[in-house]
Amino acid sequence: MSQIEILGNIVIPEGEFIFKASRSSGPGGQNVNKLNTRISLFFNIKECDSFSDYQKKRILKCLSTRIDKEGCIRVVSQKFRTQNANRQAAIERLQELLEKALKPKPIRKKTKVPYSAKQKRLDEKKRRGKLKQQRSEKNFEN
Repeated sequence: MSQIEILGNIVIPEGEFIFKASRSSGPGGQNVNKLNTRISLFFNIKECDSFSDYQKKRILKCLSTRIDKEGCIRVVSQKFRTQNANRQAAIERLQELLEKALKPKPIRKKTKVPYSAKQKRLDEKKRRGKLKQQRSEKNFEN
């Protein structure tokens, strides 16, 4: 049995995955009507021992739209014509999703608007104001 590695330090044994095969949709000739090549991968995050409680909460929050009430994530692959290729694609997709959810977000550094930028903005406002004022001045001299 193989395993997948996430962010280099988290290892999930493939035994924690549940695979279900079904018929693919879309074009594909007679092959699509006979063979179960579409793979659905189910992975229960809440029952996985490879993640800490903090990591589980983070995954459940980031991937909340893809996870059901029991904490099970479903990834489907039907891109390829063989079960093995779709199985590998589903595992890779799950790996990408988990890595994206666990990747720490960079801390935003607050920046200050430079003095010159403020001055530039105020100068432009004054210039536009003068221009509009000149347009509205009416000379009624004959």
